[in-house]
Amino acid sequence: MNIQTAIIDRSKDLSQPLDRLGPDERLKHDSDQLRGTIALDLLDRITGGVRFENNKLMKFHGIYQQDDRDIRDERRRQKLEPAYSFMVRVRLPGGICSPEQWLKIDELARAHGGNTLRLTTRQTFQFHWVLKEDVRPTIQGLHEVLLDTIAACGDDARGVMCTATSSDSGVHAEVAALSKQLSDHVIPRTRAYHEIWYGEERVASSEAEEPFYGPTYMPRKFKIGFVIPPSNDIDVYTQDLGLIAVTGPAGLEGFNVTIGGGMGRTDNQPNTYPRLGDLVGFIPRDRLVETTHAVMSVQRDYGDRVERARARFKYTIDDKGLAFIKSEIEARMGFAFEAARPFAFTSNGDPFGWRENGAGRFDYALFIQNGRVSNLPGKSIMDGLRAIARVHKGLLRLTPNQNLIIADVEPEARAAIDVLLTEHGLGDSHRGSALRLNSIACVALPTCGLAMAEAERYLPDLITRIEEILEANGLSDEPITIRMSGCPNGCSRPYVAEIALTGRAPGKYNLYVGGGFHGERLNTLIRENIGEAAILEILGDLLGRYAREREANERFGDFVMRADLIESEKIR
Repeated sequence: MNIQTAIIDRSKDLSQPLDRLGPDERLKHDSDQLRGTIALDLLDRITGGVRFENNKLMKFHGIYQQDDRDIRDERRRQKLEPAYSFMVRVRLPGGICSPEQWLKIDELARAHGGNTLRLTTRQTFQFHWVLKEDVRPTIQGLHEVLLDTIAACGDDARGVMCTATSSDSGVHAEVAALSKQLSDHVIPRTRAYHEIWYGEERVASSEAEEPFYGPTYMPRKFKIGFVIPPSNDIDVYTQDLGLIAVTGPAGLEGFNVTIGGGMGRTDNQPNTYPRLGDLVGFIPRDRLVETTHAVMSVQRDYGDRVERARARFKYTIDDKGLAFIKSEIEARMGFAFEAARPFAFTSNGDPFGWRENGAGRFDYALFIQNGRVSNLPGKSIMDGLRAIARVHKGLLRLTPNQNLIIADVEPEARAAIDVLLTEHGLGDSHRGSALRLNSIACVALPTCGLAMAEAERYLPDLITRIEEILEANGLSDEPITIRMSGCPNGCSRPYVAEIALTGRAPGKYNLYVGGGFHGERLNTLIRENIGEAAILEILGDLLGRYAREREANERFGDFVMRADLIESEKIR
């Protein structure tokens, strides 16, 4: 069933006159369904970049123009344009990848992506450092193994997530398949992607090219994720639409539904903020498509198309009221949500090393710090994973925590995988502190244009210093979530971490503490614009008190809240 053509559309005509829309909305409207003049810009070899308007449109195709910010000032002094390159993000529903696909991605990264790959917090791959003339070959290479980059960015339904590990392999396989089916349903229908990147001819038609999205698509990005309790690895409450699997004696029965989560905020704009999704009820499994269509159409029709900073679904819910939004969704579904079914989360991390997956086979979860796949001294991650993909007969799963699972390994194949892991220095990748194993950082500098401070390149060193505090307090094995973003946008989902840092300026961060270990509670800002010395001093005090005063099995975030330490740290 196709979400864009097979569902009765109970939407209302809430469109606004074009002259009352924001500039991004007008740009989308006038783009000829995301074509713009991208094809012409790709032919221009005078510049390594593309025009401002085409840069925005290319995001819908999964591509961001970036430049090397490490040398931006020097190039400006030399009166040279920025060192432009492109980030290309793959659409990979549920993070599921075959060995054949991994080998092609590895090949493309070596040829066009600076000999490195990035595993993201939405379970997909990013190529960085792709030059303009290499973007089309990269996308065509992905097409050879049935991958694409459609809607990996832009104002549309982004890549659909799915829990990476589950004690029930049958349920996991079913939910992972649904994530792929739903992703295929909700991506844009425009043929612009095929024309620009695959060289297909445009075919005239009297039918609407975008029957669901229309000419202006969604007001902002829209994120969907499936989660299988007791793991909350996707941080379901941070999704615009969260689908919590409910199982029974016969298997998957349906989903508890959350709406309105989102991490991003804009610096110095207090009317923007992170928000956790609201649990609105249960739907049977066979109502998934209707529900998704209804939820997305409500945001499509009621989302703010004037003030872009307030255009996410979370603000639509807060502005219109949850009761109104829920009733509107139910009216468009044609049925009411049932009462939510019981569920519980116990973790949002990854279980590292070998574990049996319930089907007589084994999974190996490999810690990859901040998702960076490259060859390092004594740890040839990229070469090692290529070697494994050449012999592996199962699947590879990217986790929401930027790690990798070598999945569905037959018992007799474990020894060969172990040999390759050891040979490439990966056999003890998960031997670090529990804090390090529960860390996430966004890319930030030098490629992200939004970054105000370091993240990926700095967090490992900061953790090394925090580990000294942990060891002194006997906490090295205590799992604590820590996340860092180079800006307030929240790509590393920092606002649900027990410890979080968001960049304000080079070497300066906002410090948050008190999030829920299972992603069920937002953290609280306790200090703004501070450097490493102050960060370590504050964390030293909090962690010391945690070691001395915690209750049995009490998580760090829970302790901070119970002991009422937030206000005392704010006023220090």
